[in-house]
Amino acid sequence: MPAHIELGEKGEQLAVNYLRALHYSILETNWRWQKAEVDIIAQIDQTLVFVEVKTRSYDTVSKPEEAVHLKKQQLLKNAAEAYCEQQALHLELRFDIIAIIKAQGKTSTKHIQSAF
Repeated sequence: MPAHIELGEKGEQLAVNYLRALHYSILETNWRWQKAEVDIIAQIDQTLVFVEVKTRSYDTVSKPEEAVHLKKQQLLKNAAEAYCEQQALHLELRFDIIAIIKAQGKTSTKHIQSAF
């Protein structure tokens, strides 16, 4: 498996563990709809949270969260609408980004709530 794919999978698992520690219920991981993939769909209280996870082994070029461009945001919003319709859910929606940097033996996690 390519190193960047492995790093991404590790980052997503770290994000799942992070959210669980904050008492989020994890409903789905890597949920696909058309051209979109939602890394994590979670629920906290009456809020359904769609989470994009970005993991990097560096932060010198750009921050991981900067990689969630407008096209990706729109794909996630469309996927969220489809998920709610399929599941017949009527909850408040929120879109978060979890940015993870694993460099020099250290891991940092940044949770941006209501990122877009």
